[in-house]
Parts: sequence; C-alpha cells; structure tokens
Amino acid sequence: MADLLRKPLASEGLVHAITAENAGWRYVGFELHRLAPGAAATGLTKDREAILVMVEGHAQVQAAGQDWGVLGDRMDVFEKTAPHCLYIPPAQSWEVTATTACTVAICLAPGRGDYPARRLGPDGITLTQRGDGSNTRWINNIAMEDADVAESLLVTEVFTPAGNWSSYPSHRHDEDDYPRITYLEESYYHRLNPPQGFGIQRVYTDDGTLDETMTVKNHDVVLVPRGHHPCAAPHGYEMYYLNVMAGPLRKWRFIADPDHAWLM
Repeated sequence: MADLLRKPLASEGLVHAITAENAGWRYVGFELHRLAPGAAATGLTKDREAILVMVEGHAQVQAAGQDWGVLGDRMDVFEKTAPHCLYIPPAQSWEVTATTACTVAICLAPGRGDYPARRLGPDGITLTQRGDGSNTRWINNIAMEDADVAESLLVTEVFTPAGNWSSYPSHRHDEDDYPRITYLEESYYHRLNPPQGFGIQRVYTDDGTLDETMTVKNHDVVLVPRGHHPCAAPHGYEMYYLNVMAGPLRKWRFIADPDHAWLM
C-alpha cells in the first residue's frame, strides 16, 4: 500500500512535518503546528518559499525580519471566515508565538526569492461556491494562479457540507504538458466537524497501478503524488481541507476521469 495517509505525529506542538524527501516527491512540503497559549514554533525556509496559514486562533508572527503583529481571526476553522496568511520568501526565518490556542500551517515549495514577504488575506479572500447539488463545496482561495504572489505554491481551503462530494468529478494533474495538463503534487490537510467524524478520500490512476481508498480523520493529511483524488463527507459531518499544490509550472490544469467527465 502506498504511504499516502499521514497520521498526526502528536496532538500538540509539531503535528505534521512532511517534506519532499519523506513524501517521495519533488515539490510540496507541509508542516502543521498546534500551539497552546504562550507556546512558540520557529523555522527557516532555506531553499523553499512558504505560505503561513492561520488555520484557527491568534498568534504573534515574526518573519523575514519583520514583526507582522498578531495574525488570526476565526477561533474555529468551521467559522469559514477568510484566513490570515503570510508569504515568506526563501532563506528567511519565522517565529509564531500563540496568544490563544492556535493551529498554524506552513505550506512549502521550491523558491528562488523573486517575491517579497507580504500578507495574504483576509482581504481579497472571498468564500465562493463551487459545484451544485451534492457536489456543492465552498472555497477560500488563498494563493491560486490568478494571484501573482508566489513562485511555486498554490494554496486553497475547501469546506464540504455533510453528505457532499468534493475534488469531484474525479480529476488528475500529473503530467507536465501545459496547456493540456500540468504536473502538480498535492497535499490535503483534513478537519471534520464534529471532530470525531471521518471522511473518505480515494487516490487512483486510470490504469489502476495506484488505487487507495482511505478513511480520513481530524488532522490527517493525504498525499496525492498522481492520479484522481475525490473526497466524500458522510451525513452529519462537515469536511474541511487545506490544499497545497506545487510543480514545475504554477498553473492548475487538470483532466477529468473519462468515466466521469460527463459530470463536468
């Protein structure tokens, strides 16, 4: 079985530490920190660019030689308000000190240093509906390709109502053949509401050489190195995920599963 489902390392402190090396791919890295009031997390971007996402709670943030003040607004991710985020260039240090209990994501991908540190949101991030019927979900685009704010990173939040599907109809972005399709590795950081719930995510290729269906629980991460990757939220449980994508070209072009393309 492919090692696509990553369980939390701990309930507090450093919860996930996914690197391109331990994921077995080339581009995407992801860290998650859950901090009690007064606790701190630090890091150095090295040869990576980063987007810091305040998933929930408040924290004092210093990064790239600047004091960014207290970032954060929503105390629960399922409030669905726009997140406070920060772009951090390569070769820069960062420090987050919790002023309330908080959850902080660090999204990582290769960078050269072409973009300066800057706040991303909450201004300019609007909760937007995608799909309809049982395929309805709600999107907070943090740094997609229409925003010229990063070299490699594409980052977005998705809220899937109970009983609905998401990242669906099934699609893939695993070939470097722009404009037909782009190669993008992708990670999914999952949350469930209520937190004892679960969701389902399938990752599969057209030829069946990869076909894994996983039960995802609160704070799990799923890695998508290739193939299609739909999710489902069961009745009674809302699903959130934070997507991080990166590849050789910062464009999101995908191809639907031929069996389900009629749903597009």
